[in-house]
Amino acid sequence: MDSDTVIAAVSIFTAGITIAIGSVGPALGEGRALAQALSAIAQQPDEASTITRTLFVGLAMVESTAIYCFVISMILIFANPFWNHFLQATGS
Repeated sequence: MDSDTVIAAVSIFTAGITIAIGSVGPALGEGRALAQALSAIAQQPDEASTITRTLFVGLAMVESTAIYCFVISMILIFANPFWNHFLQATGS
């Protein structure tokens, strides 16, 4: 196995791990936040608008983590700086 194959395999594996962890973590966090918000609304229906607004802001912040992981995995696959460095070092 040559160096090209190793760098490509490690990049693809790392991108897969990144998107796997980056999608499972925010999904669990969003589910927990939604369950807590519904519980809070059930206990205090008069504060539903405030709880809902805060929930949406929190969900947006949690979702941004998943988007960051997606961007990192796309960079690892399509614009890997190590790949470009390796190609320049070998003269290819």
